[in-house]
Amino acid sequence: MTTDHQTGRKALGARLSELRVEAGLDGRSLAARLGWPPSKVSKLQNGRQTPSLGDLAAWAEAVGRPDVLSELKARVAGLEATYRSWRRQLAAGHRARQEQAIAETAVTTVTRAVEVVRVPGLLQTPDYARGIFQAAAEFRETDTDIEGSVRARLRRQEALYDPDKRFEFLIHEAALHTRTSAPAVQAAQLDRLMSVIGLANIDLGIIPFGAQLRRAPSHAFWIYDRRLVIVETIGTEMWLADTDSIETYERAWEWLHDSAVIGVQARRLIGRVRAALGSV
Repeated sequence: MTTDHQTGRKALGARLSELRVEAGLDGRSLAARLGWPPSKVSKLQNGRQTPSLGDLAAWAEAVGRPDVLSELKARVAGLEATYRSWRRQLAAGHRARQEQAIAETAVTTVTRAVEVVRVPGLLQTPDYARGIFQAAAEFRETDTDIEGSVRARLRRQEALYDPDKRFEFLIHEAALHTRTSAPAVQAAQLDRLMSVIGLANIDLGIIPFGAQLRRAPSHAFWIYDRRLVIVETIGTEMWLADTDSIETYERAWEWLHDSAVIGVQARRLIGRVRAALGSV
């Protein structure tokens, strides 16, 4: 099966070949000009090898088109975005994906998360997580290993108590109101959120409905140090490792953080939503 990465690499190779032809060079002549073996030129043009940024700069210079370097770099950056189908990832249930999350969290010092309509997995109670997994399995028609998935999610939460790690969460107020479970489960989840406010290595910010925003939080995303961004859509999950994407999401994080309330204000906001549920 051809992957998105392979398709993108072939498209990049076709563009490199086009630039060579426009320069009036055949493959061997270009290889000689670059000081490369002809096989390297062939592999790059046929999409069998991913060029380095240095390769792209040399190619653009050799064909007399230094002006296209930024375009070529953008194409390579696109190759570093991995799109993972939820149907394939969850074919055997959610547990395997939770194990991946445990592994990523283990090698990350600073984890930042933005959630718009639900509580971040690292802060979910078992019952709240159970409801999330059950609904996702039904929607995507995948295996329902719910209890194994919940246990894996709870194991991931053990990282919250590692003093060498830091966690920064931004949650839109909508997530506090969204009913994904019974009122009693929702209430316990809100209690859980209030309990983490003030912990030394956890920052929890709430973006109020009435906050003035520089940019609306269009979707959830997670930033792992400065090496990886994970974005979830309905059908796929994007794992972004290129510098431009990371910087874009860091800027989105900063803009949203400017509109969040923290500490006592965050506790009061969550408390008001919790009070609306009554004594359940």
